[in-house]
Amino acid sequence: MELPLALPRRQSGFREAALFRPGSVVLVADPTLPEAALLAANLAAGGFQGSLHSVGLAAAGLQPAPCIAQLPEAPDLAVLCLPPEAQEPAMMDLAARGCFAAIVPVAAPDLAAMSERTGVRVLGAHSFGICLPAIGLNASLSHIAPRPGRLALLTQSSSLARTIIDWAAGEELGFSHIIGLGTNLGLGFALSLDWLARDAQAGAVLLDLRRIKNRRMFISAARATARTRPVVAIRPGGRQADLSGAANAVMEAALRRAGVLRVSGLEDLLSAAETLARLKPSQGRFQSTLAGDRLAIVANGQGPAQLAADAALQGGGHLAEWDEGVRESLALMLGQPAASLGNPLVLPPQRSHRLAEAASLLATVRGVDSVIVVHAPTIGQDSEATASAMAAATKANRGAPILVGWLGEAGAASAQRRLSENGIAVFSTPEAAIRGALHLAADRRNRAAAAELPARDVLELEPDRTEVGRIIDTARAEGRRDLNELEVLQILQAYGQAVVPGLPARSPAEAVKAAMQIGFPVVLKILSPDLPRKTEVGGVVLGIKDVSSLRATATHMLAQVKAARPDARLDGFLVQRLAGGTQRGHELRFHLGDDPMFGPWISYGRGGTASDFEPDVAYDLPPLNRTLALAMIRRTRGARLLEGFRDHPAIDTGLIVDTAVRLSQIAIDFPAIEDLIINPLLADAQGAMVLDASARLRPEGSVSLLAIPPYPAELARPWTARDGRQLMVRPIRPEDAAAHAEAFRSLAPEDVRWRFFNQLKEMPPAQIARMTQIDYDREMAFVAIEARPGETSRTAGVARLIREPGRNDGEFAVVTLPSWKGQGLGRHLMERLIEWARSQGLESITGQILADNRPMIGFVRALGFSITRPEADDDVVEARMALN
Repeated sequence: MELPLALPRRQSGFREAALFRPGSVVLVADPTLPEAALLAANLAAGGFQGSLHSVGLAAAGLQPAPCIAQLPEAPDLAVLCLPPEAQEPAMMDLAARGCFAAIVPVAAPDLAAMSERTGVRVLGAHSFGICLPAIGLNASLSHIAPRPGRLALLTQSSSLARTIIDWAAGEELGFSHIIGLGTNLGLGFALSLDWLARDAQAGAVLLDLRRIKNRRMFISAARATARTRPVVAIRPGGRQADLSGAANAVMEAALRRAGVLRVSGLEDLLSAAETLARLKPSQGRFQSTLAGDRLAIVANGQGPAQLAADAALQGGGHLAEWDEGVRESLALMLGQPAASLGNPLVLPPQRSHRLAEAASLLATVRGVDSVIVVHAPTIGQDSEATASAMAAATKANRGAPILVGWLGEAGAASAQRRLSENGIAVFSTPEAAIRGALHLAADRRNRAAAAELPARDVLELEPDRTEVGRIIDTARAEGRRDLNELEVLQILQAYGQAVVPGLPARSPAEAVKAAMQIGFPVVLKILSPDLPRKTEVGGVVLGIKDVSSLRATATHMLAQVKAARPDARLDGFLVQRLAGGTQRGHELRFHLGDDPMFGPWISYGRGGTASDFEPDVAYDLPPLNRTLALAMIRRTRGARLLEGFRDHPAIDTGLIVDTAVRLSQIAIDFPAIEDLIINPLLADAQGAMVLDASARLRPEGSVSLLAIPPYPAELARPWTARDGRQLMVRPIRPEDAAAHAEAFRSLAPEDVRWRFFNQLKEMPPAQIARMTQIDYDREMAFVAIEARPGETSRTAGVARLIREPGRNDGEFAVVTLPSWKGQGLGRHLMERLIEWARSQGLESITGQILADNRPMIGFVRALGFSITRPEADDDVVEARMALN
C-alpha cells in the first residue's frame, strides 16, 4: 500500500525485543469480538513468565486495568482486538504509555497509516499472533498450545499456522517462534527474519510467503538467516496469480540467491520441516559434502526398497555406490552373501532387527550423503525392539543423516511415535522418506550456492553509457516506450556485445545501398518499435541474394506490414548480414523482465520462433557475475548441448555467460529499461552474436529497485602510498575470495590475533564467503588492491564496517599487510569507511580492540575515537566515534 509522501511520522520507541522477547503483555479487547475470548484464554494458559494485563474485558489470569493510561506498568507488547474505529485511539494511548509494539489479529484497513501516525509498530492486520513457547507466551489464535522446540514459523495465514501447529503436535515437534504477519500491512518478513538470524533458539525456519513489501530488505534478511540455519518457503496462490509460471520461477530464483529452499506445497513443507528440524547439528559430515543427493537405501522388503529407489531417481537423486570392502563388512555383519548387498540393500523380513546396524555402517561410508531405512510390517518380529534399536543407532550416529520410512498405520503408530520422540525424522511411506532426504540435499545445495566462492575472473566492462542514454532520451522525447530493433542492438553494442552487422534504410532504394555496402546475402527486417514479433506480419525475410530480389522484397514487405498493422509506426528497414556458417549453431534467448514482487530478473533458454513454448528456461536476478550466470545456464537441460552433441558443435560457454553479465549490467545502469529480449543469440564455434532484440521502457517517472544491491563501482578510487606505490581502493566483491585468503596467510600471527581475537591458522571457506559476499545496503568493506603487470592482483589491506539492521551505528575492523605498514594505508581505509558511514546516516561507529594492541589504540585515537574499557572485560577496550 502506498502512503502519502506528506504523511507525518511520529517518532517511535519500538524495540525488537519488546515484540520477540517481551516481559509484559496487555490484551486490549472488545469482548464482543470472537477472537477476544480465545486470545485471553491462550495468554492465561501459556505459563507466561512475565506479567499479563487486560483492558476492556475481564479474564482469569490477566490483571485488569480500567484503561491503557492506568496500567500499572508500560507493557512491552499489546494485543489489540478492537474494531477498526477504536484501533488508532488505542495505539495513541499505548504510545503515550510507552508501548510501541502491538499485534492486531482482526481487520484494520488503515493499519499502515495508523502505525506511521502513532509510532506503534504492528503485526497485522489479521495477524495469527505470536507464540514464544520457551517463555510461555501464547498471544495467538491457536487452537492448541504449541510445545517448545526448534522450529520457527513465519506465516501470513492463520489457517496454515493452525494446520502446521496441529501437525507438529502429532510429530512431537515444537517451536521456538510462531510469528503471524497476517496481511503484512505492518511489520514484515525482514524484521522477523533478522531477529531469527540472531536468536540461537531458532532452528529451521518455515515461511508462508505471499506478499513482501521491501524486496531488498527481505532478500538481505533471508540470506542472513539462511547462513546459519535452514529456511524453507512456500508461496500459496503463486501460480493462480500468474498462470505463466514466471512469477513462481522468479521467486524461486530470488530465494535460491538467498539460500532459501523453495518447496511446492504444504506436503513438501511439512516433509522438509520433519527432516530439517530433526537433523542434529552434530551430524555435520553431511554439511561438508558436495553432492548431498547420493542416497543409500536399506529395507526389509524388496517392494518397498524398489519404491524408494524409484522415488530417489525420479526426484533427481542418485543411488550411492560402495566398493567390495563395504560389501564384505556388510556380509560379515549380516551373514548374507556380499554379492547381494548392493543399493538398495534388502534384508529378509526375519532380520528386520538388523536394519539399524546396516544403516549405521552405511552412514559412515564415503560417498553416502543420506541413509534411508524402510521398514515394512513383518510377522514374528518385535517392531518395538526394532524401533528402539533404530532410535539408539540414529542417536549415536555421527555420519550421514539417517531417515526412516516406517510403513503401515495401525501396527506402525507406536513405533513411529517412539522414533519421533527420540528426535528421528520418520515418515509413513518410502516416497516421503526419500523426499525428506532430497530436501536435505536441496537445502545444502542452495545454502552452498549462496556462499559459493567465485573465481577471480571478472568481466571488466567499459560501456558507452552516454550513447545508451541518448537512445533512451530520444525515445522519451518522441513520447514512445518501445525501442526499435536498431536502437536495442546499439544498446547491446555499447556494452560490448557482438551483434550481427546491419544498417538502417528508410526506403527500398536505401535498403539496396545498405546491402551493397554489407554484402549479399542479407536479411531484411521491417524497423518498428511497435512490432516486437515482426515475423507474424511478414516483417522478416532471410537469405536475399541480389539487388532485384531485395528491391522487390522491400516493396512487398512495406505494403504487407502497412496492411496488417496500419497503426504501427514504421521507421523503414534494417538490412543485416546473413549470419551463420556451414556449422550448425544454437539459437538462444535472454530476457530481462520485471516482477511485481522481486523486481528485475533475467531468464535464459532456447531461442527462435518457438521459444515462447519452450519450458526449458532458467531464471536469476541481477546483479550477475560469471559464476552466477554460468550456474543459471547450467540449470537448463539444453546446457548439455553446448558441450557438443551430434551435429551441434561445442560452444565457448564463456561467451554466453558474458552476454548474461552484460545484460545484468544494463539492468543496473539503466533501470528505465523495463523489458529487453535477445532472441535469438546465435552461438556457434565462431562466437555468440545477437541477431534480433527488442526492448521497452518503463513509464516515465516509474522506477524498479533491484532485489539484490549491485556492486557500488562508483566508490572505487586510486590511492598513492607515501613511497609512491599505487593501489586501487574499492568495495570488496565476491571475486576477491582467493585474494582475501592469500592476504590472510600473509598476516603475522600477532596481527591475526589482534584482528580476530584468536590464533587462526587458516580462514575457513564459509568465513571467506561471509567476508567477501557482503550486503552493500548493510555493510561495507573497502579493499586496497595492488595490481602489478603480468601478476595476479593482491590485497594490501581491508577496512570493514558492519551494522545491525535498523540501527544507526556500526562496528569497524581494519588490517593492513606487513609490507604496507607505515604508508598511511590504514588511515586512508578508515577515512573511506567513516565517509561511507556518514553517507549512510550512521550516528556513530565503534570497534572492539584487544587491550594489549597498543598500536591500534594509538591509531584510532589519532583518528578522533574515544577509548573506554568495559567493566566486565579487562582484555578488551572499546573505541567509539560520534559522526553527527
